[in-house]
Amino acid sequence: MTVLAMQADTSFWDSLVFAGIDEVDVETVTAAFGTVDVVARGRAAGAACPDCGRFSGRVHDSYQRRVKDLPLGGQSVLIRLKVRRFICGQDDCARRTFAEPFAQLAIPYARFTTRLNHALERVGLALAGRAGARLAGQLGLHAGRMTLLRRVMSLPDPLFSTPRVLGVDDFAIRRGQTYSTVLTCGETHRVVDVLPTRESGPLTAWLTTHPGVEIICRARAGAYAEGARLGAPGALQVADRFHLWQGIGRAVETCVAAHRECLRSAAPPTPTSADTPPDGSGLPVPAPAGRRAERKRAAHAMVHELLAQGHSRRAIARHLGWGLNTVLRYARAAHWQDTLRENRPRSSRLDPYKPYLERRFTEGCTSVTRLHRELLAENAPVTYQMVRAHIASLRAAPPQAPPPPPTVRQVTGWLTRHPTALSEEDLAALKGVLARCPELDAAAGHVRDFGEMMAHRLGPTLPAWIDAVDGSQLPGLTGFALHLLRDLDAVTAGLTLHWNSGGTEGAVNRIKKAKRQLYGRAEFALLRKMILLQ
Repeated sequence: MTVLAMQADTSFWDSLVFAGIDEVDVETVTAAFGTVDVVARGRAAGAACPDCGRFSGRVHDSYQRRVKDLPLGGQSVLIRLKVRRFICGQDDCARRTFAEPFAQLAIPYARFTTRLNHALERVGLALAGRAGARLAGQLGLHAGRMTLLRRVMSLPDPLFSTPRVLGVDDFAIRRGQTYSTVLTCGETHRVVDVLPTRESGPLTAWLTTHPGVEIICRARAGAYAEGARLGAPGALQVADRFHLWQGIGRAVETCVAAHRECLRSAAPPTPTSADTPPDGSGLPVPAPAGRRAERKRAAHAMVHELLAQGHSRRAIARHLGWGLNTVLRYARAAHWQDTLRENRPRSSRLDPYKPYLERRFTEGCTSVTRLHRELLAENAPVTYQMVRAHIASLRAAPPQAPPPPPTVRQVTGWLTRHPTALSEEDLAALKGVLARCPELDAAAGHVRDFGEMMAHRLGPTLPAWIDAVDGSQLPGLTGFALHLLRDLDAVTAGLTLHWNSGGTEGAVNRIKKAKRQLYGRAEFALLRKMILLQ
């Protein structure tokens, strides 16, 4: 056992352990078995009575108080504090004795110092119970999960002023069963309160007790509309654009599902020049990939760009520092794939007769002997081995099955995404679907108009859009448009003003993180405290 006792220079421990606390004197410090024991006493000559406020220096008795402090050098620190009890000399005071206060070091009856409590509060807010207890043990704080949760629950709710712009949205306590409401400030995006349900009553009561809200950005739930109307009748309600676009996405999916027959009759796409081999066989080949292919593609594009600008082949060779034959090879290639050695076409006496052999093979004639005799009857200068090799390649090629038609979700994504976000293949497939189905073509026009209205804040044109969609009688879209009439003012404001519920949606994402930390076992009071203080 190694015991270290330091009694001579206690000023060092005063400045290190009790930094900023001028009400305690350290008497002795002993370190043993990973624990530092600090014996301290009060420095003041007396104290004021908490009831009458009269100062007293008469000591009645004393007792020892054990307070745990932050670890020091990886060792636990235990403070053995000598607390004196003073006698109140006021005759009419009901209190006879009172304990010496240590307001900066620890609150009454606490077993942890104030700074240790503060550290445990931060750990509990960041990691909640079990994970926080594991981290506290590694840091030398040694606090259980319930201790951390009690520290969190004892914290006061943050003070806030009534926001001018209020964001309202719901989040799931238990998906599909229990939901709550989160309220945020639309200007600072901070959570101001959490309500236990998503019904209109709690929102109405909150708005009534917090007057001053001018704008309410909310989801399009009927309960929120009613609660906002009853609690703050003078506030402007703004429907969130994110939820509006979500709604039109579901409506478009319903419309596409009603016309899925148009998707099934999709024609297979024709192979592009980039996928067609140079020999003209019509069989698609995979595009080469890798760094070598990228260099070939870039060099081919560079040479043809300089040729288009009017430079000669010799001038291009001098400018690029290449050999003339290299520039000639790129200049003669119609496609960059032709510059690859494995893609360069080799002439054969069978080339003029390959289309005939492929047509006969497709018709069902697979006999090499018969096909060879047919070519010989046409005086073709071919051998039996040539015909056999080509028929073998046709037999080895996998059958080209028609591509599956696009799904309802795919077409819905094509219609609701910006055209610049679609690839060339998606644009071509969407163009084919719209060409075969006039109803979906009309739906695409309505979606584009709604997107323009949302992007350019053209809210006053909403009634005309609703009339146009109503006249088209499209499944899903017509119902969505007519449903907007029930909340027309809020939707028009959402498509006109710049206010939205983006900050509220971000708060909901942070709430999901807090829920996962609590493993779904937290009651609403603890979850609310974690949301407000994080």
